[in-house]
Amino acid sequence: MDLHRIDLNLLVALDALITEGGVTRAAQRLNLSQSAMSATLSRLRRLFNDPLFVREGRGVTPTPLAESLRRPVRDALDQVRDVVLRGEVFDPTSFERTFRIMANDYVQATFLRPLIVRLAAENPGARLNFTGAFEEPHDHLQNNLTDMAIIPMEVWEGHHIYPHEVLYEERYLVAADRDHPDIGDTISYEQFTTLPFIATASGLQTSFSEIQLDALGVPRNTAIVTAFAVGPMLLRGTRMIMLIQERLGEELADKYRLKLLEPPIPELKPLSEALVWTSRTDRDPAHLWLRQRIIDSARELRRDARMG
Repeated sequence: MDLHRIDLNLLVALDALITEGGVTRAAQRLNLSQSAMSATLSRLRRLFNDPLFVREGRGVTPTPLAESLRRPVRDALDQVRDVVLRGEVFDPTSFERTFRIMANDYVQATFLRPLIVRLAAENPGARLNFTGAFEEPHDHLQNNLTDMAIIPMEVWEGHHIYPHEVLYEERYLVAADRDHPDIGDTISYEQFTTLPFIATASGLQTSFSEIQLDALGVPRNTAIVTAFAVGPMLLRGTRMIMLIQERLGEELADKYRLKLLEPPIPELKPLSEALVWTSRTDRDPAHLWLRQRIIDSARELRRDARMG
């Protein structure tokens, strides 16, 4: 095969088609018209002498050849990107990039909010696109659907196969209505196990607090299962209680008239939020810049916690 006849953009398009699983979404990702993307797919089919994608129901499915090209094509593009980036002078104040970050609603509302303000001042061209941590992070990282994830290490053990950095620890407190009729400044183990309880989850993922309570054999009178950020809204005017991350509790205490108490379970461990990324983006200057900003924010958070 004459390599001079191969347009590198065809590999970019193939990567988008495999990742997005369809012509329409791939066209949107590359800012092309659907007709242009269809024409590119025709060129790819002639190049590889394979249909690459076949219609199945309302969608399309990659052929075995297309599936086998997923990793080699991405690796090739990463190597090309590395070569090009070596010749660029990176300016952190003026580049434009949209970063896709997987993080649950609690992390977005507490840890990432000050970072968003800082990034907007440093570089308005750095845009953040958040997705909830509702699915297996491995699939999103491997398929280039997210650039990095901020996720509790205890919940996702698969983090260890990726480059990662522990950001901070977060302990749990008991949250209840400020005028709770049965609880004063402390809560007993008996009250914790018998009062109506709000359990928390992130999508289909059971929260680390629930996992621990189950492992410790702590019974609960579970009345509701809901998301981290929704639970505190439901406590006011009720006898319900819940476990809440300390920073989220402090953020919402005044707004929802909550009291925050030490849990009567000394074995309850804090969770460890970690930043996880892939080797594909490990040396990318823009990713390095954002990762360092996130790590610096976590360092400041830990320092403020020690001083407080």
